[in-house]
Amino acid sequence: MSSLQPIHVLMIEDHPDYRKVISLGMETEEDIDIVNTFGTAERALRSMDYQREQPSPDVILLDLNLPGMSGLDALPWLRKSKPAAKVIVLSQSNQEEDILEAISAGAAGYLLKSASLDEITEAIRTVHSGGASLDSGVAKFILEKMQKKTPTCQFRDLSSRELEILTLLGEGLLKKEIADHLKISTATVATHVRNMYDKLEVQNAPAAISKAYQAGILPKDKND
Repeated sequence: MSSLQPIHVLMIEDHPDYRKVISLGMETEEDIDIVNTFGTAERALRSMDYQREQPSPDVILLDLNLPGMSGLDALPWLRKSKPAAKVIVLSQSNQEEDILEAISAGAAGYLLKSASLDEITEAIRTVHSGGASLDSGVAKFILEKMQKKTPTCQFRDLSSRELEILTLLGEGLLKKEIADHLKISTATVATHVRNMYDKLEVQNAPAAISKAYQAGILPKDKND
């Protein structure tokens, strides 16, 4: 039995069978504890406000298509109520508008419900440790959208790999985490980053990310 504090997870999902599947699947994970599940965002928010005896969630699994308040509408309220909690959208929707709005509103991850239990548990660990987790199809979509939106010569000069790394830097990943995510060496990531800085005429990652936001390459966080 692990002596480490488990990752406390709260799930907001209106389909009881799916809630049960995820909850049962997590029971074998020593480092993950489902502390509560709710069928509506309203009930979850009320619980956060009034049930102080429960462990505060580290990660929130959030469906988008909920009765009453939608997941997208709930996202900023969840972040305000529990600013330290990371939100992973777990949805059937692969619609462009939903994906971009959720990420812009501060979701640390976006998975489709076709994701395996292993993928969901790995996403929970990843966002809890400060990273970001995207469904492979969602990540490809975002990259393709970025490539189509490059409005300046500087961004058009970036390779597809450099754009991919810029996306991951924008999600808060460190060089080692990017290397693990892309299955390349840290030295290779560092080389791509240096080349990217040269092309964008910047000195560091925050400057590159800021330039990408200003150019519309990365979506702005609405809470900024």
